[in-house]
Amino acid sequence: MPTICNNCKNPNVEKYCPKCGQAAVLTRIDKHYISHEIEHLAHVERGVIYTIVQLMLRPGATIRSYINENRSRHMKPVPFLILTSLLYTIIAHFFHADEIYNEKEKLLFGKSTINDIQHWVQTHYGYANIIMGIFIALFVKLLFKKYKYNLFEITVLLCFVMGQGMVYLTIEAFFIGIISKQTFIVILTAVSLVYPTWAIGQFFDSRKVSSYIKSFLAYLLGYVAFYLAIIVVGLTLDLILGAI
Repeated sequence: MPTICNNCKNPNVEKYCPKCGQAAVLTRIDKHYISHEIEHLAHVERGVIYTIVQLMLRPGATIRSYINENRSRHMKPVPFLILTSLLYTIIAHFFHADEIYNEKEKLLFGKSTINDIQHWVQTHYGYANIIMGIFIALFVKLLFKKYKYNLFEITVLLCFVMGQGMVYLTIEAFFIGIISKQTFIVILTAVSLVYPTWAIGQFFDSRKVSSYIKSFLAYLLGYVAFYLAIIVVGLTLDLILGAI
């Protein structure tokens, strides 16, 4: 006799719902359940560490492998970007590294709404990086169109690249107490551009210098376009609020 799935309300005669995968009968939460959850967590942690190490050593080959061959050993790209961005946000706030960036933005934009948007970016790096990745993906697609990767695959590439960049910035934040503000900004800018240039260039064709030049241009143009969009939105809001 079929039962009704508690999750999706689909009639089911199997041990697991064929529509959503929910177990027909939930087991009790006991030591076996907890040990399974711990094992799953350990598997996720191994995936994170493996992904970080591979993206450090051979980013291009690693991401190509994920897209075309094997997706079982790496952490998924979007969760990877959100996790590493969250980690950076926490560490940067704890060590006051974010204050350096905020001071620079206040000098540039004063009391404009742009500052409020920048503050949201600073406190929501994961989502902000995904949005910025869309801008960059458009330029990557344009400059590397002969390689036939679609925008979704390029977005996966950028999630991994930007996530690894956040790992490097997190490491830098630990040393904010022993380096100057100017040095911090220089390193931040270098990491934000040098690693993506190398990783994206290696992904498409590590043998060609032009691959790295185009990857630098694509990332820089996408980065600039994202911040120009912030400025346009901020100024538009300033005009609207000023007219009210």
